[in-house]
Amino acid sequence: MSFVEFPVGAPGPYGVTIGPDGAVWFTQVRTGQLGRLTPSGETVWYQLDPACGPSLLTAGPDGAVWFTEAQGNRIGRITVDGDVTGFDVPGAGPFGIAPGPDGALWYTAMTSDRIGRCTVDGEITEFALPSAGSFPSMIVAGPDGALWCTLNQANEIARVTVDGVITGYPLPTEGAGPVGITCGGDGALWFVEIIAGQVGRITTGGEITEFPLPDRDARPHAIAAGPDGYCWFTEWGTGRVGRIDGSGVVVTHALPNPASEPHGITVAPDGAVWVALELGAVVRLESYS
Repeated sequence: MSFVEFPVGAPGPYGVTIGPDGAVWFTQVRTGQLGRLTPSGETVWYQLDPACGPSLLTAGPDGAVWFTEAQGNRIGRITVDGDVTGFDVPGAGPFGIAPGPDGALWYTAMTSDRIGRCTVDGEITEFALPSAGSFPSMIVAGPDGALWCTLNQANEIARVTVDGVITGYPLPTEGAGPVGITCGGDGALWFVEIIAGQVGRITTGGEITEFPLPDRDARPHAIAAGPDGYCWFTEWGTGRVGRIDGSGVVVTHALPNPASEPHGITVAPDGAVWVALELGAVVRLESYS
């Protein structure tokens, strides 16, 4: 395994995605910035409110990049030319965000127990979760026309229809702490359990399988599916990146600095794996097996 590291000058890289322009976009959570990494390795910065706490981001259906502001309580939109628009949300702590099957952006309101829907014009609707203190975290569109998200404190995976009907699926392991979630190439949803140190798989019918990691203290944080059938995940607690296949076989790779705090992860259409390191860099996996 080898990595190419792109230092960004300050600690704070958190979420990362491939933009509609093919560039790597990431959030700088500590300084309220968005970064765009060009093919030549140059970082272009876009300054937001320094205290807004940009968290996660995604390519939208309208050719822009959309992001959450956990502290600013807004959903943001930035064009590939850097034009920024923000939309205030009723709930607090927007965190996860993903394009839905209905052409809108869906997000989690982490500290107010809601799931939100934002149209590309900024019209927002929120749906209350059944229980208080559930701490909805990351969200993704499933293959079944619904959204799926992790409920970190409720210890559940939730399915949300585009009409706002919510169904929860409790995890077999108590106190597992699910965070990251992605749609795998096998038609199931894959997620990571930051407290239990496991990767989980849930079918659209609600059948759950859990796979313990070699290091149960690894604190897996985010997960992304690749075009080759593998899912890649970050181990925030150990400074490693892991890969899991459809049968649950895990291979992990140590980053050059074990204290790098890998958070967000994304896989480009060409199979390149990109990771945001809160220590102050974005890295690309150059070769792996």
